Amino acid sequence: MVRFDVLTMWLSLAALAGATVAYAYFFLSKRATFSWYASFLTGFGFLCLTASIGLHSSSAEGSRLVGPYSLVLAAWALVLVYFIVEHLIKIKVYGTVLVPIALLALVVAQLMGAGAPTGHIAPGELALLENWRVAVHVVLIVFGNAGFAIGAAASAAYLGLEAQLKSHRTSTLFKRLPSLAQTDLVARRAIAFAFPVYTGGLLLGILRAVETDQAGWWADPRVMLSGIVWVVFGVYLYLQYGRGISARAAARVALVGVVLVIALAILARTVPVGFHVFAISGV
Repeated sequence: MVRFDVLTMWLSLAALAGATVAYAYFFLSKRATFSWYASFLTGFGFLCLTASIGLHSSSAEGSRLVGPYSLVLAAWALVLVYFIVEHLIKIKVYGTVLVPIALLALVVAQLMGAGAPTGHIAPGELALLENWRVAVHVVLIVFGNAGFAIGAAASAAYLGLEAQLKSHRTSTLFKRLPSLAQTDLVARRAIAFAFPVYTGGLLLGILRAVETDQAGWWADPRVMLSGIVWVVFGVYLYLQYGRGISARAAARVALVGVVLVIALAILARTVPVGFHVFAISGV
């Protein structure tokens, strides 16, 4: 019997792989035709991925937000947030980096077993996921991280482009990038979107921890690192909008923040201690 959640997942992978190629050709040639194909394939891949997530949730009688499924959700959120940012600033070049990242996350998720038949859900995991605060907490954190990733990608582009301009040795690849002002705008808008979303996710997580009376929840290494991520990006926004520092310095802060986000993602899946032990269930 055909599993339509698996079929739509494979269609999504194929579409995003095609979009990756189209974005690469668009970046190198700047031909509008490749831009259209890239956007179409990314949109089609996003719809297929949405269908796959919905069908899988229906067959499992609920969404699983842990293990490889968290990577699927992260890829879905990254593509959606990228489309929102692209619509706001009318710049498609960042899809050259962000769409392949989403594709890689989906491939890793499949290798980790996201496409396997739904198995038994541990009672502790089910209790956590049945609470709406936990579900919304996870979704908000994932969306926040997607925004931070986009901001960091733009920040990295800014630093590279600025270095090229200062050395008066601008390469062909960097000539394809938007201006310094545009890359800084992308970073600021993406992080300004992500920060309140991430904040909401943290607050819901804290409320759930207090509600369940988890002893020493604040000492969980993931909780502490999440707090540091929040502080770093809060400092970024304060420096950008409150102090008016150089875009170069702000870009470096954004890159520090995304390194911490990556460290947190790895920690959440490899360290089986603390309040978030359910994060490695089924892996």
